[in-house]
Amino acid sequence: MFFAQYYLDCLSQASYMIADEATGQAVVVDPRRDVSEYLAEAEARGFTVVGVINTHFHADFVAGHLEMAARTGAWIGYGRRAETEYPIRKLADGETISLGDVTLEIMETPGHTPESISVLVRERGQDAVPYGVLTGDALFIGDVGRPDLLASLGVTAEELGAMLHDSVQNKLMGLPDEVRVFPAHGAGSACGKNLSTEKQSTIGAQRATNYACAPMTQAEFVAIVTAGQSAAPGYFVHDAILNRKDRALFDPAAAPRPLNAEEFTELRAAGAVVVDARDPQEFAAGHLRGAVNVPADGRFAEQAGTVLPADTDLLVVAPQNREEEIVTRLARIGFDRVTGYLRSPGDALTELADEVTPAGRLTAAQVRTALEGENAPVVIDVRNCGERAEHGIIDGALHIALGELPRRLDEIPREKPLVLHCAGGHRSSVAASLLRHHGFTDVSDILGGYAAWARLDTPAEV
Repeated sequence: MFFAQYYLDCLSQASYMIADEATGQAVVVDPRRDVSEYLAEAEARGFTVVGVINTHFHADFVAGHLEMAARTGAWIGYGRRAETEYPIRKLADGETISLGDVTLEIMETPGHTPESISVLVRERGQDAVPYGVLTGDALFIGDVGRPDLLASLGVTAEELGAMLHDSVQNKLMGLPDEVRVFPAHGAGSACGKNLSTEKQSTIGAQRATNYACAPMTQAEFVAIVTAGQSAAPGYFVHDAILNRKDRALFDPAAAPRPLNAEEFTELRAAGAVVVDARDPQEFAAGHLRGAVNVPADGRFAEQAGTVLPADTDLLVVAPQNREEEIVTRLARIGFDRVTGYLRSPGDALTELADEVTPAGRLTAAQVRTALEGENAPVVIDVRNCGERAEHGIIDGALHIALGELPRRLDEIPREKPLVLHCAGGHRSSVAASLLRHHGFTDVSDILGGYAAWARLDTPAEV
């Protein structure tokens, strides 16, 4: 058996290829939209991809099932409750897919979504103990999938939580301890709240250490699993719907269009939003007025989907020679309306000097002094609830997590100076730029974030 995990750090997303080396037949599970890595692996090893399985309708990325099917002729499989605009193979509980000696068995594990499935992998069809189980977003390492993402699509967290309780406590915990667990996401994903940095585990380890796998009633399970979930990024519903649709294919050969300063200015004037993917310090030194800073060196796709609208044209200012990377990462979350990028940002910003402005960044000491003076600023904390509980808060700060910020702008005073902070100064640059984009004028953020603020009261070592 050939078994490979492909992990995308930016989205904390895992996909898989399973093949029988004797027959050369392979299946890819939960592929991302840029599928070249899977195709290159299959070609190098002489595999034929015969099927593509999505464990559920993903909300945090656009899956690459259509791209894989178009390139290989593979069938597309989902759980039997799935309804799509494109032809699919509906996979029932207990159904077996033979690749040769290697077999896959479908387990219906609804709860994160109604159509969710897990995939049992056996190296030989007769093996009593499976090699592993691909759990999708039903079971993570250290957590389970959140059941509250589909409220806007007519399914309640309580209904899904009851399904998830049965899927985790009865079905998955009913497997032997030795079975390896391969989830669809890891630490950092907004699909859960307590995901581990580990990429795989075992049923036995999860039984012993995962809070949601301890025996408990359905009511207890729903209460503990739904408590303390962070706000879902704004693009999640967009992607959950898009994954059901017969959408346009992603073409990596269709490179984004380089634009000179004049072309860029015309498109910007016509309403395109500028997403500036440079480092926060470089952005602060000078950026186009109204640009939204989403640094490339971080959770770029997720943060872009959190603060940018999915239904608008985008213009990219990227670190030099990273333009195509940025466009691909936007495409992974279904943001396809990139009209071009600024060729040679340094030269172009010099040419557009009248439209370039700095961003205010203050030290923690400067913020403390400002809070003690007249016309004290309003401090806005854009961290998640768990971070605040674990590390502490700035007294009096208004708490609006980054994921909630776009829909809570009306709660922020426009007549007062604003100072935003996160943990270390990355998300606060994103948030502050978003406020400036929406017309807030006196906006700064704290260099070094809450970590720098906490050090103000830490005695220096002698």
